[in-house]
Amino acid sequence: MPSFEITSIGTVRNERTDIQHSDNWGAVRSTITVDERFGDACLQGLEYFSHVEVLFAFDQFPEGGDFREPRPYRGRADLPPVGIFATRGPRRPNRIGVTCCKIEAVQGRDLTVIGLDAVTGTPIIDIKPMILEFLPADATQPDWVSDLMSQYFKP
Repeated sequence: MPSFEITSIGTVRNERTDIQHSDNWGAVRSTITVDERFGDACLQGLEYFSHVEVLFAFDQFPEGGDFREPRPYRGRADLPPVGIFATRGPRRPNRIGVTCCKIEAVQGRDLTVIGLDAVTGTPIIDIKPMILEFLPADATQPDWVSDLMSQYFKP
């Protein structure tokens, strides 16, 4: 398989430092500072959107693992085994995370968001405005996922 290199575009700052803490991200306020190489106007126009999709690297989690066998979601025996690409957790082949966050403020190279599930110091790979037309109107998921995630973004 081909490989490629990704250079982060910025970094997360917030009060969360524990990579093992996996719930209650809904009230987390994070500031993403975009690298100066993009200039002070790099976020201009983003203030007109309500939400942004943030791609980031799970760089503080160990690499590797055998991804061939399905495992219970989040390691919980009460949940069904799923393959690696049916999860959103940090222990992934490329350790890339993505979260749709509410925009609170845009100022220069600083973007403040609510609900980003990344700890302080996390490198940001990319930022994209959430555009309604990209969201599927007919999306579904298993009931157990809704139950499991009910506390994830709770304040």
